[in-house]
Amino acid sequence: MRGRQDIDGDTEGRRIYAIGDVHGLRGELAALHAAIRDDLAARPHPAPVVVHLGDFVDRGPDSAGVLSDLIAWDLHGVERICILGNHDDLMVKFFDDPRGVWCGYHWLERNLGGAATLASYGVDVDPRTPLVALEVARGRVPDAHLHFLAGLPRMHRIGGYLFVHAGIAPGVPLDRQDPEDLVWIRGPFLTSPADHGVVVVHGHTPVKAVEVRRNRIAIDTGAVFGGPLTCLVLEGAERALLTPSGRAPL
Repeated sequence: MRGRQDIDGDTEGRRIYAIGDVHGLRGELAALHAAIRDDLAARPHPAPVVVHLGDFVDRGPDSAGVLSDLIAWDLHGVERICILGNHDDLMVKFFDDPRGVWCGYHWLERNLGGAATLASYGVDVDPRTPLVALEVARGRVPDAHLHFLAGLPRMHRIGGYLFVHAGIAPGVPLDRQDPEDLVWIRGPFLTSPADHGVVVVHGHTPVKAVEVRRNRIAIDTGAVFGGPLTCLVLEGAERALLTPSGRAPL
């Protein structure tokens, strides 16, 4: 069995760029992708990977553009991994059942930002008439966008790190996790001191600054609420943040 030191320093020979919750901020995401491209030009690596932690849609101004860019993917030679977020999941479920309520929420509720996502496709909707919204949206939202979201994994492991949108249920084996916990969990995971056997890198719950704990790293720094869109760099035992002025040790 590997010790904690081995787990913390294991990225399986990869350089990992992990990006927090995007929420329709196309320009900010494009700027981070450009920064990754510059970082790789300055410090080449044979096996880079970008892991996006979900919540690509809602609240921000250009969810449609974010999905288009992720699908097109112009970072040649860089693996792209996208994790499903709860907002992404709600969008997919809306197109399956526009009248449904999931985890106590409806996608078009004002605090979730689903209407902002549809607006990015040119669909102006009344949240009180979801069937009308769906009829219009079906003609505007590309099938490729919905298929992309519907096919996203809920977690991905690289060495000693587990990448997931919200977190995991403490004490539950990774292969037995409730899919809803992976995109919705907060309290039991955030307050747990448990050794998960991996360091969980997650978003979902906004923090003012990247939060590092022994068993997890939180990187949703509330970009859509005025904070930065965070990119965490993991390479072997190194942990850093990719900033507009370059890398900053974490």
